[in-house]
Amino acid sequence: MLWIWESIKHIYAFLAVLPIIPFVLVYFGYAAYTGDRKQAFRTAMDVTTALLIGCVAVLFNRIFNSHFGIYGIMLVLLLGGGLLGNAQYRMKGNVDFRRIMRAIWRLGFFVMAFCYVILMCIGLGKSLFTA
Repeated sequence: MLWIWESIKHIYAFLAVLPIIPFVLVYFGYAAYTGDRKQAFRTAMDVTTALLIGCVAVLFNRIFNSHFGIYGIMLVLLLGGGLLGNAQYRMKGNVDFRRIMRAIWRLGFFVMAFCYVILMCIGLGKSLFTA
């Protein structure tokens, strides 16, 4: 049973190192399956966001020598959801939880992609100049 967990961790780690690979695989696979490229792009964003969250958390922990990465990301996502929920409640009078979650998850994709690029550059620079 342990080997199953270890193999899942290795597959996740492999896919999270270069998040563009799973994005492209999901995009082209889903687009070929359904023929809807807009939905394929959204699905690829959703899948890649989960990988980016883990990768950005690990990069943050390694660069800043802390264990706050995943907790900080979850805190930002929760605060963003609360702010969007408050804005939606003030504008419409009710809160559509599913719509807020989808918006935060998709905004998280762009934020995590930006953070991934920045942290990867910092990490590469740090490893090149400290060696």
